[in-house]
Amino acid sequence: MSSPRVVIYLLRRDLRLADNPIFNEVSKTFQQSQHYYTHFLPVYVFAAQQIEVSGFLSSDTERSPFPEARSNAGGFWRCGHHRAKFLAESVWNLKKSLGGVGSGLEIRVGMAGQVIKEILDTFMKESTEVVGVWMTDEEGVEEKREERDVRNTAEGAGTEFKLWTDEKYYIDDRDIPFKAPRDLPDVFTTYRKQVEPLREAPRRVLPSPSKLPPLPHSIPPQSAPFTIPATLENVITNLHKPLDPRLGLASPPKWPSKATSAHPFHGGETTGQDRIRHLITSGSMTTYKDTRNGMLGLDFSTKLSAWLALGCITARQVHEYLLNFEDGKTELGKGVHGYGKGENKGTAAVRFELLWRDYFRLTTRKFGPRLFRISGFKDDTSTSWKYPQKDKETRQKVTRFLQGTTGNGFIDASMRELFLTGYTSNRLRQNVASFLAKHLGIDWRIGAEWYESLLCDYDLSSNWGNWQYNAGVGNDPREARVFNPVKQGYDYDPQGEYVKNWVEELRPLDDPQIIFQPWKMLEEKKRELGLAGSEWVEHPLKRIEFHVGRNVGRGGGKSGPKGGRAIGSRGGGGGGGFNGRGRGDKSRGQMRKGRMDRVDGGTNGQVV
Repeated sequence: MSSPRVVIYLLRRDLRLADNPIFNEVSKTFQQSQHYYTHFLPVYVFAAQQIEVSGFLSSDTERSPFPEARSNAGGFWRCGHHRAKFLAESVWNLKKSLGGVGSGLEIRVGMAGQVIKEILDTFMKESTEVVGVWMTDEEGVEEKREERDVRNTAEGAGTEFKLWTDEKYYIDDRDIPFKAPRDLPDVFTTYRKQVEPLREAPRRVLPSPSKLPPLPHSIPPQSAPFTIPATLENVITNLHKPLDPRLGLASPPKWPSKATSAHPFHGGETTGQDRIRHLITSGSMTTYKDTRNGMLGLDFSTKLSAWLALGCITARQVHEYLLNFEDGKTELGKGVHGYGKGENKGTAAVRFELLWRDYFRLTTRKFGPRLFRISGFKDDTSTSWKYPQKDKETRQKVTRFLQGTTGNGFIDASMRELFLTGYTSNRLRQNVASFLAKHLGIDWRIGAEWYESLLCDYDLSSNWGNWQYNAGVGNDPREARVFNPVKQGYDYDPQGEYVKNWVEELRPLDDPQIIFQPWKMLEEKKRELGLAGSEWVEHPLKRIEFHVGRNVGRGGGKSGPKGGRAIGSRGGGGGGGFNGRGRGDKSRGQMRKGRMDRVDGGTNGQVV
C-alpha cells in the first residue's frame, strides 16, 4: 500500500466553502481518475501575534511562549471580546460545513510558520508525504511575513508552496487595469472610473463543493503548552479568558436599560448567506442608499462587513444576489420593490461601497507599512500630534474618549455602543475619527487600534485606511475636512433618539441642543438629573458650538466659527494602558462603508 500524500490548506480570512477557489480546485481534481494526493488537511491557526492565545494553555501553571497580543500605540488587546466571538463562530461554522462534505478543519494556536513546521516534521516521521502547502494571498505587513514564513518552511522541507489569489473582493486582481501597485490612483474616484461599469466588473462565483478528499488518518496534535477544546463554547471561553471585561477602563460603559444592539449577529458562512437573503427579501438592498446613514435598528445598512472581512462571504456573491434580484432570475425577492427592474439606486450604492473595500485593500498593497505610521500615506509631518504616553492630560482625555464621557452626546453614544456591542455605524465612525484627530489633535492610531480591538467587522485595510482618511494623512484630496458632531447629530439624529438609547443619563431630555451638548444644561436641570458636578457634563473635552438655523445643510457644518467644513457621509484587557507591547510602525504590515464604514466595517469602510 502506498504512503499517504497530503495537501495542506492553511486558512486565514477565507472562512467559507462556497466561492472558494482552493476548495473548488481540490474538489474538481480529486474527482479525476488521476490525482497526485490522497488526503486533504484544512488548518486554521489563531495567530498569536494578532489574537491573545494564553487562554488555550493546558494549565494555569503553564506560560505562553508568545508576547501578549497588544497594540503598539495604545497597548490594547488586538482582538477583543466581540470580534473573538464572531471569529470563533466563523471558524466553527466552516469546520461543521467541511465535515458535511467528507473533510474537516484542524484548529491550532501559535505562529503560522511554526505550526506548519510542526505538522510537516511529524508527518515526515510517520512517512506521510506532504505534496503541497497552499494558502490565500493577503495584504498587510504581518500577513506578508506569515506567507514568507510558511513558504520558507514548506520549501525548506522540499514541499511545494502555492499562494492563491484572494477572491473575496469585488473585482478580481487579475482584472484590475494595472499591474504595479504604484499605479493605483491616489484618489478613489479615479480608480472607480477605470473599472466601471461596476455591474459588469466581477467574475462569476464558484460553486460549493459537494465532496472533498478525506482528512489524513493520523493528524499531528496541537503542540504543548496549548490544548484545543472540542466545542465552540470552550473555544470562545479560551479566547475570552485573558481579556479583562473592562478592557483596562476604570469606568467602562454599562448596558443601558432597554437598549438593543444593531449588530446581534453570529459569525459564519451560514449566517452570512442568511443575512444577504434577508436583505433581498426585506427590500433593504433597494432602500440602502436612502437608509445607510441610520443608527438604530438592524437593516438601515447591510451590516455584511463582518462576514466580508473574514471571507465568510465574498463581494461577488453579494453582487450575484443583486443581479438575480435585479434581473428577476430567481424567486428570491419576488414581490419586493425593484424586483426584475434592473439596477436601482440602492443596489448601485451597495456595489459602490463594495468597491471601496477593494480600493482600501489596494492602498495597503501600494503603501505597505505606511498604513500604520502617524504620518500616513502622505508622509505628512506637519501636524503636532498629542500622545498619551507623553503627558497626563492627553492620557486622561484618551481615557474619557474610550469610556464615552467626552461631553459630546453624539460621540459618547457611539463609543458606548462600540464598547458594549462591537459595532457602531458608518456615520458615527467618521465623526468619532474626526473628533479624536481633528478636534482633540490626539494620535489617530489610538482610535484605529481601539476599533481594531472592539469591532466585530474589523478589516485591516478599511479600518486603518479610513482612520488615515479622516485624520487628513490618507487618500483624501480634501484633507481639511472636519466633522462637527453637533451639526451631524442634528442632521442624522434630529430628536436625539440614538444618543438617548446609549447615554441613558440624557433620556429625560427633549431638547436636541442639550442632548448633543450636555454642558449647556441649566444648573437646575443638572441637579434634577443628578448630573451636577459630573466631569463629562461640566467639563467637556471640547466645546463645539452649533446653533440650529445656521449653516444648515447635509453632511458638514463648521467646527466653531473658523472650523473646516465637514463633508457628507463618506463613505484590552488585563491592564490596558497606553504603553502596550507588540508592534512598532514596521511590525504590522480597515472599509469604508464607503469611505469610513459605509458598507459597514472598520472605521470605515468596513461596514457596507
